[in-house]
This record gives sequence, structure tokens and C-alpha cells, in this order.
Amino acid sequence: MNSSSKFYPWYVVGVLMFAYTVAFIDRQILSLLIQPIKEDLGITDTQIGLLAGLAFAIFYSFIGIPIAKLADTKNRVTIISIGVALWTLMTALCGLTKTYFYLFLARVGVGVGEAALSPAAYSMIADYFPKEKLGRAIGVYVIGLYLGAGLAMLVGSAVISIVSTMPLMELPYYGIIKPWQITFLIVSIPGIMVLLLLLTIKEPKRQSFIEADINKQSSFKDVIIYLWGLREIFVNLNIGICINGAVVAGFMVWIPEWLRRTYEVNIVDAGLIYGFALMIFGVLGPFTGGWISDYLSKKNYKDAPMRTVLYAAFLTIPFAALMPLSSNIYIAVTMLCIVTFLFSIPQGLPPVIMQLIAPNNMRAQTTAIFMLFSNLFSYAFGATIIAVITDMIGYESALKYSMSIVSIFFIPVGSFFIFLTLKPMRHLDLSN
Repeated sequence: MNSSSKFYPWYVVGVLMFAYTVAFIDRQILSLLIQPIKEDLGITDTQIGLLAGLAFAIFYSFIGIPIAKLADTKNRVTIISIGVALWTLMTALCGLTKTYFYLFLARVGVGVGEAALSPAAYSMIADYFPKEKLGRAIGVYVIGLYLGAGLAMLVGSAVISIVSTMPLMELPYYGIIKPWQITFLIVSIPGIMVLLLLLTIKEPKRQSFIEADINKQSSFKDVIIYLWGLREIFVNLNIGICINGAVVAGFMVWIPEWLRRTYEVNIVDAGLIYGFALMIFGVLGPFTGGWISDYLSKKNYKDAPMRTVLYAAFLTIPFAALMPLSSNIYIAVTMLCIVTFLFSIPQGLPPVIMQLIAPNNMRAQTTAIFMLFSNLFSYAFGATIIAVITDMIGYESALKYSMSIVSIFFIPVGSFFIFLTLKPMRHLDLSN
């Protein structure tokens, strides 16, 4: 597509959304493979929680900061391409591991590769769109999260259904390869398509919403000093998103198992149910959140993104708490659709704030620092705390109580910290 076309920025968003979709397929596929991995490797729910959370999140969060420093001054398309190549390779290696330790390391590698995507992508999108359209543009990009999670469920269910009926395969010099391993190998393939599409997009000219020298390089210390001056927004936002994000991340890992354990739905059907919920209601949420935020912004609400996040969080509390305890599968699926939509509404809005409050030469680093805390806590803690509570209660079907407990306790607390960002956002000068 011609880079001078008025549609080209949306094409770039589309390519980046597809990259995010594939990233989330590789990240999320594990939630459909919990039972066979547990049986094959002889591990507990808590170990699965660590595999789904900490293994992915620790380097995904920390490595994002040095990568983001590069993204603030270097070619972001190149940085994203290297990341895509790495996470694609590591997803394939997940399918060749034979022990929990090596599977853990491969998941770490997936996290390192994916760390290159979002800080650079958010920064690029902010250079392609004016601030009054930024909420929608980033909202479309974040749709990739739910599109990817949904496709992971749908495609994963189909792949599992197919490979589970195949005779066991034996590879030369390797031995028997299990169906769950084949699933990892298959879902790594779309990463190649992402790399080819990235060849068609160009690095945009840098611009800024804050008065700054765009060509000036900012040290990590400079960024920390700048953000400390905005601590009422940045710190409170981080805490709120960390806490609420832990619930979202935990649910996304454990919902297929909740359906299987509570309603005796086989894992293939559980994946299809959750996949369609994510593909329909999860995809609608980020765009809806971006549209509401942009609408409020036009009405001169300077705290529009955080106000939208807060309202969605409050609405989520009763549904997220009651959903796991639904008396039958029909009520459970209805509640699941509502919760998926409400969870997804705020997902694109904290990154919008990062682009608005940071000068261009600090934008990717600001996003990466935000993601360091929010992702490390959310992914590492969310999936694991649900698993720990379940193991403490002592039986697998107690998963429904664990999910309800974390909703009741965590979402109100997280919402309170988000509320604390409203007043300082209203007094922040975004006129540049």
C-alpha cells in the first residue's frame, strides 16, 4: 500500500494488530494444554501457573526496557521483526521440550521475543495518528490481544482434536512426540507470515504531544526523573492496572479448565466456547473503550481514558465474582461473554495515557516501564494465585472458588488506585 495514502496508517495498525494476534496465540495456547502437560510432566496447578505466568512475564517485563530505549531512537520495524523471529522460534522449541525445566526456559524465550512488540508498536501508532484518534487506533491494535486469545482457543481446539486422533509420531534422533508438543509446533507457523507483512510497512516520522526535542536521546535516568514528576498518575495507574490485570490474566489462563472441571465440558469444546467469546465480545471491547474515551475527550474530559477504565472496572466486579459460581453451563457461558467484554474495554487505554504524557524521545521507554510492572505482576501473579488457592483448598474443582475470590478482593482495590489518577490527569497540560 502507498505510504502517502490516508488509509496507510490504518494498514500499519492492521499489520501490528496481526502481529499482536499471533503473539497472543503463542502466549495463550498453553491454557488449552494444561491437562496433558500436567499428566505428561507430572506437575501441579501451581507449577502450571508459574509456567503460564512467571516464566513468560519475568523477562518479557524486564527486557522490554532496554529494547524500548532502542525503540525511542532506532528503527522500530526492525526491532519488532527481530522480536517476532525470536518468539516464533521459541514457541516451536516449546514443542520439542521433554522436561518442565526446558519448557519453562522456552516460555522465557517467548516472553523475550514478545517484549519487542508493544512498546515499539505503541510508539509507531502515536506517530501515525493525532491524539484525538489515538484511542481508537490503539484500541484496534489491542484487539489483537483478544483476537489472538480467541484464535488460540479456536485453532488450538481444532489442532488438539486432530492431533489427538493421530497415531503417536516418532522423530529421528528425538523419539516420540506428544500431541501437545505438535500443537506448539503448528501454532508457531503464523509467525513467518508476520515477518513477511512487516516488510511492507515503513518507519514513521517521529512526532510528540509534549514539547520536547524529538531528536534528543533520553537516558533511563531522565525517563525515571520525568515520570517521578508525574507519579500521581504513573504510580497509581501502575498499581491499579497491576491489580486488575492480575485478575484478567488469571481468568484467561484458567477459564478453559474452569469449564472442564466445573461443567464437565471436554477441553476441545471449552476452547471453542471461550474462543468464540473472545473473538466476539473480547474484540468489541477495546474498540468500544477507545471510542468512549475519544468521545469523552472531545467533550473536554482530560481524564477520559482513566474515567473509561474506572467505569468498566466497577461494572466488572459483580459479574466476575459471580460467573465462576454459575449454576449451569448456559448461565456460565452468558456470564463469560459479559465478563470477557467488560475485561476487554480498558485494555487499550493505559497505553494511550503513556503516549500522551511522554515526549516522543521517552515514549517507548515510558511504555516499557509501565509494562514492566503491570505485566510482571499481572502475568506472574494472576495465573499463579488462582492456582495456589486451588491447591490450598485441595481439589481441582475448587478452581471456581479461587476465581471468584480473586475477583471480589482484587478488582475493587485496583479500581481505587485508578480513581486516584483522575484528578492529576485533569490538571496535566496536554495542549502541545
